[in-house]
Amino acid sequence: MIDVVVSGAAGKMGAETVRAISGQADMRVVAAVDPARAGEPVPGLEGMTYSPDLGTAIDDTRPLVMVDFTHPSVVEGNVRTALGRGVHCVVGTTGLARETLEDLARNAHGAACLFSAPNFAIGAVLMMQFSAQAAKYLPHVEIIELHHDRKADAPSGTALKTAAMIAASRETVPVIPGRETEIAEGARGAFVNDIPVHSVRLPGLVAHQEVLFGGQGQTLSIRHDSIDRTSFMPGVILAVRETPRHSGLVIGLEHYLDV
Repeated sequence: MIDVVVSGAAGKMGAETVRAISGQADMRVVAAVDPARAGEPVPGLEGMTYSPDLGTAIDDTRPLVMVDFTHPSVVEGNVRTALGRGVHCVVGTTGLARETLEDLARNAHGAACLFSAPNFAIGAVLMMQFSAQAAKYLPHVEIIELHHDRKADAPSGTALKTAAMIAASRETVPVIPGRETEIAEGARGAFVNDIPVHSVRLPGLVAHQEVLFGGQGQTLSIRHDSIDRTSFMPGVILAVRETPRHSGLVIGLEHYLDV
């Protein structure tokens, strides 16, 4: 049995994670941490209330894995707390620099693994992989990412990862026109690895990304849409199962998939 503590358990992603883990035969939620809802009952988990403090919850329940869906302002402290106690971490909160993740993993107790993914949707992982393949042949590319209006970071972690994968794959960096003639600053997006990235934030959206390629007489569009947060749960469950089999730092769900 894989015992799991969920940090940010009362949030939209955290609550979905609690439900998904509770539905698995080989894992269970032993603590649900959310200071804003401390003492309130956790829906679907009879007798359990939200814990106010992650460290205390870990000490009391001894989980094998922590899943974090919180906020960029607190995730580093949460991961440091869990890894310092030898608890494997599955982190869906974006906003941490790679250097920070590497430092956290280096200071983990024992063989605890830090797994971080910008996106847990299997389709999003495939979208990134396909984009990297396409960039070998169509180096002219722009990224449009669209998320709900309460997302804390822009560009999204998925867009940053996609840009990095494309940059590593394509052999040439074409000239990017339009920045020198912008009427409104930023109209051509932010440049990430020499790729324009455009971030849209609107109510009603969940998580969406389109990668647009252009070539002589043709265009190619690779798009992924998460229309419901349940789309992330198969990836979360896979990460909870796989992460205890690893140590150090693992970034990206593709490492757990045969892609």
